[in-house]
Amino acid sequence: QVQLAESGGGWAQPGGSLRLSCEASGFTFSSSVLRWYRQAPGKERELVAEVLGVGITRYYADSVKGRFTISRDNAKNTAYLQMNRMKPEDTAIYYCNTNWRSVSYWGQGTQVTVSS
Repeated sequence: QVQLAESGGGWAQPGGSLRLSCEASGFTFSSSVLRWYRQAPGKERELVAEVLGVGITRYYADSVKGRFTISRDNAKNTAYLQMNRMKPEDTAIYYCNTNWRSVSYWGQGTQVTVSS
């Protein structure tokens, strides 16, 4: 069974930092692309960052470029999203996503709130 479990969300002040984790199981993690999405209330889901199985960064949304870093530790089957210099606009539920055998899988999401 493919499972993705996000953690690390919470509250941060503007300019602060959080690191999200995505623990994965049930598939060949090392060869699978990992994505972070986010969705704010009333807004569409947005692709935040994507990294290939070998750890090569493929994409960052313009809104987070230079502030967020996606990475992965294949030995631990875990992906990360380091969020620095956070803004209130980063407030959203953040989801980990992958594709395995032509099926898209999602974690349960972790809430991130940025406010003063």
